[in-house]
Amino acid sequence: MADTDAPLPFQLRKLGHVVLNVSDIERSVRFYTELLGLAVSDRYPDAMVPGGMVFMRCNADHHGVALVGGARGNEASSLNHFAFEVATLDEVFRARAWLRKHAVPIVFEGRRRAGCQIAVEFQDPDGNNLEVYWGIDQVGTNGHVRPASEWRQARTLEDAVANLPPGQRLPLYSA
Repeated sequence: MADTDAPLPFQLRKLGHVVLNVSDIERSVRFYTELLGLAVSDRYPDAMVPGGMVFMRCNADHHGVALVGGARGNEASSLNHFAFEVATLDEVFRARAWLRKHAVPIVFEGRRRAGCQIAVEFQDPDGNNLEVYWGIDQVGTNGHVRPASEWRQARTLEDAVANLPPGQRLPLYSA
Protein backbone atom coordinates (compact mmCIF):
# COMPACT_ATOMS: atom_id res chain seq x y z
CA MET A 1 0.00 0.00 0.00
CA ALA A 2 2.59 2.63 1.03
CA ASP A 3 5.88 3.30 -0.71
CA THR A 4 8.22 1.65 1.80
CA ASP A 5 11.26 3.23 0.12
CA ALA A 6 9.83 6.76 0.04
CA PRO A 7 9.90 8.88 3.19
CA LEU A 8 6.55 10.05 4.49
CA PRO A 9 6.15 13.68 3.33
CA PHE A 10 4.55 14.80 6.60
CA GLN A 11 4.80 13.92 10.31
CA LEU A 12 1.87 13.55 12.68
CA ARG A 13 2.73 15.51 15.86
CA LYS A 14 -0.11 14.60 18.17
CA LEU A 15 -3.61 13.26 18.38
CA GLY A 16 -5.35 16.61 18.17
CA HIS A 17 -9.02 15.95 18.88
CA VAL A 18 -11.74 13.33 18.99
CA VAL A 19 -15.36 13.84 17.95
CA LEU A 20 -18.03 11.52 19.32
CA ASN A 21 -21.65 10.93 18.30
CA VAL A 22 -23.83 10.95 21.44
CA SER A 23 -27.51 10.31 22.09
CA ASP A 24 -28.07 13.03 24.72
CA ILE A 25 -25.76 15.97 24.11
CA GLU A 26 -26.59 17.91 27.29
CA ARG A 27 -26.03 14.84 29.48
CA SER A 28 -22.69 14.26 27.77
CA VAL A 29 -21.67 17.92 28.07
CA ARG A 30 -22.39 17.79 31.82
CA PHE A 31 -20.28 14.63 32.12
CA TYR A 32 -17.27 16.08 30.30
CA THR A 33 -17.46 19.51 31.96
CA GLU A 34 -18.58 18.66 35.51
CA LEU A 35 -16.83 15.32 35.99
CA LEU A 36 -13.74 15.76 33.81
CA GLY A 37 -13.30 19.53 33.93
CA LEU A 38 -13.36 20.35 30.21
CA ALA A 39 -14.43 23.88 29.22
CA VAL A 40 -16.93 24.59 26.43
CA SER A 41 -15.41 26.62 23.57
CA ASP A 42 -18.27 26.73 21.07
CA ARG A 43 -21.68 25.31 20.23
CA TYR A 44 -23.42 24.67 16.92
CA PRO A 45 -27.23 24.82 17.08
CA ASP A 46 -29.50 22.17 15.53
CA ALA A 47 -29.90 24.43 12.49
CA MET A 48 -26.17 24.17 11.78
CA VAL A 49 -25.66 20.48 12.69
CA PRO A 50 -28.70 18.24 13.32
CA GLY A 51 -28.61 17.30 17.02
CA GLY A 52 -26.26 20.20 17.78
CA MET A 53 -22.52 20.08 18.36
CA VAL A 54 -20.40 21.17 21.33
CA PHE A 55 -16.64 21.82 21.26
CA MET A 56 -14.69 21.42 24.53
CA ARG A 57 -11.09 21.90 25.56
CA CYS A 58 -8.66 20.93 28.32
CA ASN A 59 -5.76 23.07 27.07
CA ALA A 60 -5.24 26.03 24.74
CA ASP A 61 -6.42 24.15 21.62
CA HIS A 62 -9.90 25.30 20.59
CA HIS A 63 -11.16 21.75 21.11
CA GLY A 64 -9.80 18.39 22.19
CA VAL A 65 -13.22 16.71 22.41
CA ALA A 66 -16.34 17.55 20.44
CA LEU A 67 -19.78 15.98 20.72
CA VAL A 68 -22.40 15.63 17.98
CA GLY A 69 -25.91 15.12 19.39
CA GLY A 70 -28.84 13.12 18.16
CA ALA A 71 -27.15 9.74 17.68
CA ARG A 72 -29.57 6.82 17.57
CA GLY A 73 -29.33 3.04 17.41
CA ASN A 74 -25.96 1.79 16.16
CA GLU A 75 -24.63 5.37 16.00
CA ALA A 76 -25.26 6.06 19.70
CA SER A 77 -21.96 6.76 21.45
CA SER A 78 -19.83 6.09 18.38
CA LEU A 79 -16.76 7.70 16.90
CA ASN A 80 -17.46 10.56 14.50
CA HIS A 81 -13.77 11.19 13.71
CA PHE A 82 -10.36 11.78 15.21
CA ALA A 83 -7.72 14.19 14.05
CA PHE A 84 -3.95 14.46 13.92
CA GLU A 85 -2.03 17.75 14.04
CA VAL A 86 0.95 18.47 11.80
CA ALA A 87 3.52 21.23 12.38
CA THR A 88 3.16 23.14 9.13
CA LEU A 89 0.54 24.12 6.59
CA ASP A 90 2.78 22.68 3.89
CA GLU A 91 2.44 19.27 5.54
CA VAL A 92 -1.35 19.39 5.10
CA PHE A 93 -0.81 19.95 1.37
CA ARG A 94 1.77 17.13 1.27
CA ALA A 95 -0.60 14.82 3.18
CA ARG A 96 -3.33 15.52 0.62
CA ALA A 97 -0.95 14.71 -2.25
CA TRP A 98 0.25 11.54 -0.49
CA LEU A 99 -3.31 10.35 0.14
CA ARG A 100 -4.29 11.02 -3.48
CA LYS A 101 -1.17 9.20 -4.72
CA HIS A 102 -2.26 6.16 -2.68
CA ALA A 103 -5.89 6.35 -3.88
CA VAL A 104 -7.29 7.22 -0.45
CA PRO A 105 -10.59 9.02 -1.06
CA ILE A 106 -10.64 12.52 0.43
CA VAL A 107 -14.05 13.36 1.91
CA PHE A 108 -13.31 17.02 2.75
CA GLU A 109 -10.53 19.55 2.48
CA GLY A 110 -10.32 23.18 3.48
CA ARG A 111 -11.74 24.76 6.64
CA ARG A 112 -15.01 24.01 8.37
CA ARG A 113 -16.01 26.57 11.02
CA ALA A 114 -15.24 26.59 14.76
CA GLY A 115 -11.53 26.12 15.49
CA CYS A 116 -10.64 27.43 12.01
CA GLN A 117 -8.01 24.72 11.35
CA ILE A 118 -7.03 23.97 7.75
CA ALA A 119 -7.51 20.26 7.14
CA VAL A 120 -7.82 17.29 4.87
CA GLU A 121 -10.32 14.59 5.90
CA PHE A 122 -10.40 10.99 4.67
CA GLN A 123 -11.31 7.45 5.74
CA ASP A 124 -9.22 4.51 6.85
CA PRO A 125 -9.86 1.04 5.30
CA ASP A 126 -12.65 0.36 7.83
CA GLY A 127 -14.46 3.62 7.09
CA ASN A 128 -13.32 5.52 10.20
CA ASN A 129 -13.14 9.26 9.53
CA LEU A 130 -9.70 10.84 10.06
CA GLU A 131 -8.38 14.39 9.77
CA VAL A 132 -4.90 15.87 9.33
CA TYR A 133 -4.84 19.55 10.24
CA TRP A 134 -2.76 22.63 10.96
CA GLY A 135 -3.53 25.95 12.63
CA ILE A 136 -6.29 25.25 15.13
CA ASP A 137 -7.30 28.35 17.08
CA GLN A 138 -5.72 28.74 20.50
CA VAL A 139 -7.81 29.93 23.44
CA GLY A 140 -6.21 32.47 25.74
CA THR A 141 -6.16 32.33 29.51
CA ASN A 142 -9.21 34.62 29.57
CA GLY A 143 -11.25 31.96 27.72
CA HIS A 144 -11.92 34.21 24.71
CA VAL A 145 -12.71 32.25 21.54
CA ARG A 146 -13.09 33.52 17.98
CA PRO A 147 -16.67 34.71 17.35
CA ALA A 148 -18.70 32.85 14.71
CA SER A 149 -18.71 35.99 12.55
CA GLU A 150 -14.97 35.42 11.94
CA TRP A 151 -15.18 31.78 10.84
CA ARG A 152 -14.19 31.37 7.18
CA GLN A 153 -15.55 28.14 5.73
CA ALA A 154 -13.58 26.89 2.69
CA ARG A 155 -14.00 23.78 0.55
CA THR A 156 -10.44 23.47 -0.75
CA LEU A 157 -7.03 23.92 0.82
CA GLU A 158 -6.29 26.65 -1.69
CA ASP A 159 -9.46 28.58 -0.75
CA ALA A 160 -8.68 28.16 2.96
CA VAL A 161 -5.27 29.76 2.40
CA ALA A 162 -6.71 32.54 0.23
CA ASN A 163 -9.46 33.43 2.76
CA LEU A 164 -7.87 33.40 6.20
CA PRO A 165 -9.93 34.34 9.26
CA PRO A 166 -8.75 37.46 11.13
CA GLY A 167 -5.53 36.78 13.03
CA GLN A 168 -4.68 33.46 11.35
CA ARG A 169 -1.26 33.94 9.82
CA LEU A 170 0.49 31.85 7.26
CA PRO A 171 4.06 30.83 8.08
CA LEU A 172 6.76 32.78 6.27
CA TYR A 173 8.35 29.49 5.27
CA SER A 174 7.62 25.83 5.81
CA ALA A 175 9.88 23.37 7.50
